[in-house]
Amino acid sequence: MATTRSAHTVWEGNLLEGNGVVTFDSSGAIAEQPVTWAARTQEANGKTSPEELIAAAHSSCFSMAFSHALAGAGTPPTKLVTSADVTFQPGEGITGVHLTVEGTVPGLDEEGFVAAAEGAKVNCPVSQALKAVPITLSAKLV
Repeated sequence: MATTRSAHTVWEGNLLEGNGVVTFDSSGAIAEQPVTWAARTQEANGKTSPEELIAAAHSSCFSMAFSHALAGAGTPPTKLVTSADVTFQPGEGITGVHLTVEGTVPGLDEEGFVAAAEGAKVNCPVSQALKAVPITLSAKLV
C-alpha cells in the first residue's frame, strides 16, 4: 500500500532577506523549524535548510535499506550509524551527497560490509529519487 507524507512551508519576504517555517504535517514528530536563505548558504544558526532535511531523509532511508539487505543475507546488523552530507552550491543547486556508515554486523567481513553498503546506496528509495546528483559512500565495520 502506498503512503504519502506531508510537510508545508510558509515563506515571508524575498529570497535573501525573507524567512520561512517548515511544518511536519504527517507526524508532528518534529517541531516547526525555521528556514532562511542564510541558513542554506552560510551558517545554520539554529535554522534548517532543504539540504539538511534531505540529509535526514537519506541517512534514515539508507539505514533502513542497508539493515534490510543485511538481514536478508543472513547477517542482521547489531548497529548502523549513518550520516549524510548534502552539498549545495548557490547557482548550481545540490551538487552531491556523501553517505558515511559504520556498523557492527556479526559474521560479516569488511569486504562483504562494503559491498552490501554499496548495494543499499543504489537501491535506497531516497538514493533513487536523488539520481540526478553524485552519491558517494564510505563504509566500515566497527
